[in-house]
Amino acid sequence: MKTYKGLGAVPEGFGPSAVTIGKFDGVHRGHREVIARLREIADAEHLATTVVTFDRNPLALLAPDKCPESLVSVRQKLELLATTGLDATVLLPFDRALASVPATEFVERVLVDTLQAKAVLVGSDFRYGARGAGDVALLIDLGARFGFTVEVVDDVAPEGERRVSSTWVRELLAEGDVRRATRLLGHTPTVSGIVVHGAARGRELGFPTANLTPESEGLIPADGVYAGWLTDAGTRYPAAISVGDNPTFEGVPKKQVEAYVLDRELDLYDHVVDVEFVDRIRGMVAFTSIPALIDTIRDDVERTRGILGL
Repeated sequence: MKTYKGLGAVPEGFGPSAVTIGKFDGVHRGHREVIARLREIADAEHLATTVVTFDRNPLALLAPDKCPESLVSVRQKLELLATTGLDATVLLPFDRALASVPATEFVERVLVDTLQAKAVLVGSDFRYGARGAGDVALLIDLGARFGFTVEVVDDVAPEGERRVSSTWVRELLAEGDVRRATRLLGHTPTVSGIVVHGAARGRELGFPTANLTPESEGLIPADGVYAGWLTDAGTRYPAAISVGDNPTFEGVPKKQVEAYVLDRELDLYDHVVDVEFVDRIRGMVAFTSIPALIDTIRDDVERTRGILGL
């Protein structure tokens, strides 16, 4: 997949293309269904499959108080999009200049002049242009004028009538339900970050952990203990993962992610690692004694083995 950061980076003569536009936060199953349909159309008409997305949630600029926390960083989003078989992603900086572009000009500048769009896929609630003035009806009219078709894609609703959405995934992660979130995402919720020095309490207890910097990428699930994986330099290790402030010890930062790699001790300081959350084992508990804490951690490790099939 080619990644173009800004319209100016798209090479002259790009296309003709099949295009879809959106935030693509989390690149969940709904997004993947759209991209799969995009590829069907592109294959039939010999078009380049292209996603247009943004370097932030537009609400971060337009209404910061209403902007939800992102499921993934921009880097993670681009990596996930690359797994879908797309030909190209155009990453637009969502700034005041872009936010003020009128709907018709947006279509001309992005879809027609830059991408030579011949097919455009959008959801029924798609809005674009200054103040969100553009809607699907206008897009269909513009398609007739500029020579592209518009297809409105159905929502993906695998569980009852609720559609798959980034909002639903956020709710599940806030509950610690990472297994169900995985089903909606189509991939395991993952946090990436640099391993930093901690208080070494895990080492003192016999369970040394890799502590991620608080500035990690990806939405951290609810406090608790999880079974999952830690990946370093392409090698994946089974891990028991703790999330949150440690109620047994004082001075532990909020939302600390600590991963204990099973059966081996690794020097991971200053490494950038991925931590995947497969299933939640339990919530956070304050222990009255160190022996009770150690016994529970041992049980967490054994339960991790069972969940991961080790």
